[in-house]
Amino acid sequence: MELFGMPIVQIYLIVLIIAGLATLLYLFFSDMTEGIGEASPFLDPAVILPFITFWAAVGYILELVTAWNSGIIILLSLIAAFVLDLLLYFFVLLPLRSAEVSLAYTDESLQGQVGKVIVPVPVDGFGEIVIETVNGLISKRAAGYENKAIEYGKEVLVIEVKDGTFIVKEYEPFRFK
Repeated sequence: MELFGMPIVQIYLIVLIIAGLATLLYLFFSDMTEGIGEASPFLDPAVILPFITFWAAVGYILELVTAWNSGIIILLSLIAAFVLDLLLYFFVLLPLRSAEVSLAYTDESLQGQVGKVIVPVPVDGFGEIVIETVNGLISKRAAGYENKAIEYGKEVLVIEVKDGTFIVKEYEPFRFK
């Protein structure tokens, strides 16, 4: 079959090369087009470019390997591209988007955490606590809640954060009797 005066095999190959290069460019410059996929996930270049690439690749391979009618090959390659694109979207792109986790933290995000006193907290003074998180150990300046002294090694609960100082209270875990 010929399209635009060229054999369909050449068209598949040209589309495959152009879509592959466009996908490569999209990898490098995807931050500039980040908001495009927000309106509809099917308008996202990360979905459209692989669809075109899959369609051209399957069509090219089927044209070379089989002696089927070109119309059937176009239809089968569109179906295969749609299925492969759905698999890519649901099993690769969606999990990657939801996996964006930062190791950064704010002092306010540590409120309610339990830490341990490593420098005793005096009355009307400052000590130091250490909090164990998934990021590692974080040491912070601490003052006692209601100006109470807290001894070394005691577990404390972070009540609030004021000007970078953690206001802590001795931790009393709930225990069944």
